Amino acid sequence: MKKLILFLFISISLLAQSKPYVLLVSFDGFRWDYMNRGITPNLEKIKKEGVWALSLQPTFPSKTFPNHQSIITGMYPENHGIIANSFEDKYKNEVYRMNDSNSVNNAKWYWGEAFWETAERQGIKTASYFWPGSEVKLSYRKPTYVEAYEHTRPYDTRIKGVIKWLQLPQEKRPHFITLYFSETDSKGHAFGPNSKEVNEAIKLLDEVAGKIFSKLEEINMKDSVNVIFVSDHGMTEIFKERVINVEKILAGYNCKFLDESVLMTIEPPKDKLKEVYDLLKKNENHFKVYYRHEVPEYFHFSNNYLIPSLVLIPDIGWNLLTEKGVKRMETVYVGGNHGYDNNHLDMHGFFIARGPNFKKNYFTGSLKNIDIYPLLCKIFNIIPRSNIDGKLERIEFILK
Repeated sequence: MKKLILFLFISISLLAQSKPYVLLVSFDGFRWDYMNRGITPNLEKIKKEGVWALSLQPTFPSKTFPNHQSIITGMYPENHGIIANSFEDKYKNEVYRMNDSNSVNNAKWYWGEAFWETAERQGIKTASYFWPGSEVKLSYRKPTYVEAYEHTRPYDTRIKGVIKWLQLPQEKRPHFITLYFSETDSKGHAFGPNSKEVNEAIKLLDEVAGKIFSKLEEINMKDSVNVIFVSDHGMTEIFKERVINVEKILAGYNCKFLDESVLMTIEPPKDKLKEVYDLLKKNENHFKVYYRHEVPEYFHFSNNYLIPSLVLIPDIGWNLLTEKGVKRMETVYVGGNHGYDNNHLDMHGFFIARGPNFKKNYFTGSLKNIDIYPLLCKIFNIIPRSNIDGKLERIEFILK
């Protein structure tokens, strides 16, 4: 009996050891070209030991919550349900807001299956040290281990938390972990992508990348963990004179403005829909207006009832604002923003991956963030959801 128990213990241990390890790290707002500034020695070293892409294309709109969901589900926002950082279900009079924990943790908003759900269902323990959607209240839809988001949590504490998980006994240890840092996004918004403050943020995150690998080396896991660095979007410079007051154009129409600054969505009174559309069409200057069903197919932003009736997309760097938004911009300096056309290179993020499953010193062109989910499934040799938009054939060539 003792021999049988020992055999089973050894078998379970070997099975756990044979499973890959993946650490998915998000550097929010880290633009594709930030590594070209000569201030990222750690990331330069990592990319030469692995794979790096020219850029990582986000989905539209190129905003934080929609794209973190696209990365983790392999779906366009119109399909995974998180169509913006904040939006409304007009039929149920309910609102999703990225800074409201009650809505963010409500599983009803998340239509896609996150990779941790796919992995857990197929016998792989997962963990999240911050990632939008990881804190949902339904236990079967979140990772085994979850840290509740705390914006001011020290970066070293986050890294230590991940290392602690990787030192758990084999049967308890997660094999897929997410990790999140916001520095380049915060500084990009406040000071603009070409500022010295953003350069300092880039240096800080480069140090974070170096610490991750030094800590992995301390626990003898540097060469057994696949570490994937991604960003959800890029950043472009903003100027106060590039402002369009949409509410002023539509004065007297009693429209509901559901988003603003970059992508703007509008719900006019039903009997005024065409009239409002026609008025906006006549005033098109540095923006385009579309009925929801006419949004260009390449944006993949029409097939969802949560998207309001009218969608306004500005030229890169221009701001679509309400009266309140115009006044706020006059008093609060905004140096950079994102959310624009995801085909514009300023909106692209970055992608670097190093580990036992990846090729070495391999440089490729732009990748799509919706293809990361099927890539993860390939690494773990598990079955992906059948309704994803991502395609393995566009990305699997970066694996050994």
